[in-house]
Amino acid sequence: MTAATTAASTAAPLPSATSAPTVLLDVNGIEVIYNHVILVLKGVSLQVPEGKIVALLGANGAGKTTTLRAISNLLKGERGDVTKGHIQYRGQRIERLSPAELVKRGVVQVMEGRHCFAHLTIEENLLTGAYTRSMSRGDTAAALERVYQYFPRLKQRRGSQSGYTSGGEQQMTAIGRALMANPNMILLDEPSMGLAPQIVEEIFEIVRDLNQREGVSFLLAEQNTNIALRYADYGYILENGRVMMDGAALDLAQNEDVKEFYLGISSGERKSFRDNKFYRRRKRWLA
Repeated sequence: MTAATTAASTAAPLPSATSAPTVLLDVNGIEVIYNHVILVLKGVSLQVPEGKIVALLGANGAGKTTTLRAISNLLKGERGDVTKGHIQYRGQRIERLSPAELVKRGVVQVMEGRHCFAHLTIEENLLTGAYTRSMSRGDTAAALERVYQYFPRLKQRRGSQSGYTSGGEQQMTAIGRALMANPNMILLDEPSMGLAPQIVEEIFEIVRDLNQREGVSFLLAEQNTNIALRYADYGYILENGRVMMDGAALDLAQNEDVKEFYLGISSGERKSFRDNKFYRRRKRWLA
């Protein structure tokens, strides 16, 4: 056996080009109960691969916001608890971590309704996002400039009081504030709510830009199924606190049932996924 053959036989195997991406967030069979009585989530399971955009879809009341708050540990303020299942981030359980500890680990939620500090300027709002980071003035200025590169409109209005800005500008401020914390993952709740279609398109373009250029992973809850599936890599559809269907975004967008239930392409009476003959429960949902 020649030296070249020996070296080739002992060399480490080349990585597969088709290897699956690392799972960043793993939600496994969680149940959520409010006020010790009301069961809202019933065995929800989902995964977010690193560097991907995953959409959490469904009608109002399906459990999308509750799922995000279970991940970010914001349920306690609404008397909610995760009573079954587990949530892992980078392979570690995170159910007992505080929201502040999660932010330090790189998980930040942008809540539904934007929730800017109305009495602060746009720039002051952005600076609050860096509270968990110990940065010099130079680093803070660089972080601000990075946000302004993605949101040039905010730079133009940096001194304006947030309470007097438009809904689109407030949503941009909320996302920019999350970006100041240097996250690996952003939980984005209903980014299109109450916004004009042109502004919604602009915000989703920025989300995709952040994902592709910065590598930020997104789990976004959205009622606007059409635009969510255009920008997401993968999607989960919730109904009555359960995952009723999931798949690649392109496949879901072409699915006849999704077209009928959520894209408005139907000639018949609206049905429920629960009654649909194509609905198949997976074993992991029962785990």
